[in-house]
Amino acid sequence: MTDARPEPADRTPTSNPVLRRALLWGGLLAAIVLVVSGVLGLVFAGTEGLVSALVGTLMAVVFMGITAASILLANRFAASDVFVGIFFGVVLGGWLLKFIVFIVLVVVLRDADWLNPTVLFLSLVGGVIASLVVDVIVVATSRMPYASDVKLPQAPTDD
Repeated sequence: MTDARPEPADRTPTSNPVLRRALLWGGLLAAIVLVVSGVLGLVFAGTEGLVSALVGTLMAVVFMGITAASILLANRFAASDVFVGIFFGVVLGGWLLKFIVFIVLVVVLRDADWLNPTVLFLSLVGGVIASLVVDVIVVATSRMPYASDVKLPQAPTDD
């Protein structure tokens, strides 16, 4: 007697390649933002501006990367029956981590004499905008089907 039940669908999320591509392109664009903001910071505010640009861009890259990395980490539990709970726990934990780190950095860097607040702010905003542009382009150009993680049962064959 053969088992007539269909095999379970592959539960690996199809969003993983999109997220990896977003991280890759985000990192490349962050390097460009880092060079541009570093040069502009150096020209307009000296060494203090260069360091501020580096810190601001690094903050933007880390915050952008935490979200995509937490989703990729959570997707490793896709085969688990408690996937939804683990997924939202990991992603929410990543957002909470970003919030706490941001507050700590604001408090620590608020009165830093070695930073130029204007260059820091502009490089942080530039990095965030660049990462948003990358996310939009990667998602818009991804070729994912609307019903991505579904495997339909096959009709029985006459053998």
